[in-house]
Amino acid sequence: MTRGPLVLFGVAALVGLPLIVVALSLLNPNWDILSHLWQTVIPEYISHSLILLVSVGLGVTLLGVSTAWCVSQYDFPGWRWVSWGLLLPLAMPAYISAYTYTGLLDYAGPVQQALRDTFDLSIGEYWFPSIRSIEGAIFVLSLVLYPYVYLITRAAFMQQSTAAFESARTLGAGPIRSFFRVALPLARPAIATGVTLALMETLADYGTMEYFGVTVFTTGIFRTWYGMGDAQGALQLASILLLFVIVLILIERYSRRQAKFYQRRSQNNSFRKPLRGKAAWLASAVCWLPILLGFIIPASQLLMWSIERADIWTQASFWQLTLNTLWLGLLAATITVALALWLAYGRRRHPTRAIRTAITTAGLGYAIPGIVIAVGILIPLAWLDHRIIDFSKSVFDVNPGLLLSGTVVALIFAYTVRFLSISLQTISSGLEQITPQMDDSARTLGASSRRIMTRIHLPLLKSSILAALILVLVDVMKELPATLVLRPFNFNTLAVKAFEMASDERLADAGPPALMIVLVGLIPVLMLSRALRTQTIKTGD
Repeated sequence: MTRGPLVLFGVAALVGLPLIVVALSLLNPNWDILSHLWQTVIPEYISHSLILLVSVGLGVTLLGVSTAWCVSQYDFPGWRWVSWGLLLPLAMPAYISAYTYTGLLDYAGPVQQALRDTFDLSIGEYWFPSIRSIEGAIFVLSLVLYPYVYLITRAAFMQQSTAAFESARTLGAGPIRSFFRVALPLARPAIATGVTLALMETLADYGTMEYFGVTVFTTGIFRTWYGMGDAQGALQLASILLLFVIVLILIERYSRRQAKFYQRRSQNNSFRKPLRGKAAWLASAVCWLPILLGFIIPASQLLMWSIERADIWTQASFWQLTLNTLWLGLLAATITVALALWLAYGRRRHPTRAIRTAITTAGLGYAIPGIVIAVGILIPLAWLDHRIIDFSKSVFDVNPGLLLSGTVVALIFAYTVRFLSISLQTISSGLEQITPQMDDSARTLGASSRRIMTRIHLPLLKSSILAALILVLVDVMKELPATLVLRPFNFNTLAVKAFEMASDERLADAGPPALMIVLVGLIPVLMLSRALRTQTIKTGD
């Protein structure tokens, strides 16, 4: 292996180091710790995780498939608005939605207060479902994560040939039977992909589970690490959570492999059936309800809190938090996108199996919960820090302290591992649009690889690089568990501040930082909706 591919392989392995550390603990488990965990907490973590996976899976499937079918097949009042409005919950992190619904539905909230005032009730005289429960977590996660299913399934429905439905109608099948016997089976691989993405986010969630008091692996890892100071116990729990994620990935891929449908696209598949009367209003209600519950109500509550605590917007500490979050996000996005560009270009120049495998492994971080990556980073960095301290003491008689594990370096490393996949896929898709013949022609004219990159590839990749930068920046701003574990002492971000205020039951104080996160999160959602509108216009919709 020459020097270039060797460096590529080494950097990819370094990015994949946290996953390797956690995965190795699966191969060499500490049976004493595992035995203790199995006797105490793991059964509860597994049962709660399975309940969440099944319930959220059903919730996002119902919301995502029904809305995708209505938007892609029917013309009803407001369908152009809901077609992009259904993406808005993507800008609302689950833990922020949990804060808003707690403020609305908890005992001191306006909903229960209105019930007591209207019917003259007191404590214990009525029953109201508790939002701080596993049922509340299922409700919040389903509303926030269904766009994964909607987005992918809508594209699948739009690509289906109308000839298949015409044949079904000729054989006597009505609209409902055609949907279940033709459209749904054809879209099953897309639905499976969207549901798997939503379930991965469910397993990775920490803020919602901790705030609602639902004990799962993410909360258990955090408590084991910080509450008990047990690094090995946290690593064992992280390895089990990683196993859950691997099983989900394998199930999704197996589902796609087993469900292979071949169809020929029709020229008039963009035709939408106009709905009138009750059917039109029913379709409109089906689409507007998840927008209302998933974005409009939580965003309105955040806005009310932000107006109520308008003084926070003028505080220097708030803008210092915003500055911390922005520069951290920009730094992480710049490093991550630069690394993704280098890896994608290296894979293009050296498409060997070893390089492809190493870079694919390095890009798995987005499927892995942030808390697992944090544990996988802390252990090797802490070991390296202690080796540096031992060396410095023995040679210079100086204790330099924690140079890696207690600084922003660890945080940036975690963000790079977690979000490299996003930028890598975005830039790789841009590179695929550049024909290799361009490279060959430039080399024939004597251009070096560096000159080809700077004069040909970078100008053509501007939009892809910008999109990758924005996506990583927004995800860094929303990331909570990795930031909580790895942030330096006395260093806060908007996400951490909102979580701390909500944990102290100061929900109104959590409003401004949470609203700032949502406003920034709208940027990629608006970009995505614009791309969808452009695609819709091109297909004749």
